[in-house]
Amino acid sequence: MFIAMNRFRVVPGFEEAFEKIWRERKTQLNELKGYVEFHMLKGPKSDDHTLYASHTVWETREDFTAWTKSEQFRAAHANAGNNRGKVEYLSGPHFEGFDVIIHDDKNGQRIFDAA
Repeated sequence: MFIAMNRFRVVPGFEEAFEKIWRERKTQLNELKGYVEFHMLKGPKSDDHTLYASHTVWETREDFTAWTKSEQFRAAHANAGNNRGKVEYLSGPHFEGFDVIIHDDKNGQRIFDAA
């Protein structure tokens, strides 16, 4: 399994607009091989930002890489420029990718992945 995360540091006062953009964003992830699930996470607030993270789970790193080269990826990011000025960020998104090495499922089964 592979987890792809992007961290977003949203300037105070722009949280509602940021969340609206993500709620209304069209997704085609379910059309892609290896896609498992997506979460948009809202983290702690500090004086200068609210932390958000997108969290996408893929069956393999290769499936994630294929997504980044897909037509669906281009379509999902095509309107990003239209949101300029609607949300202010401290900096651009920060990507982090993780290979899962231990996975405990809801049934208590532990899976060790030789990543």
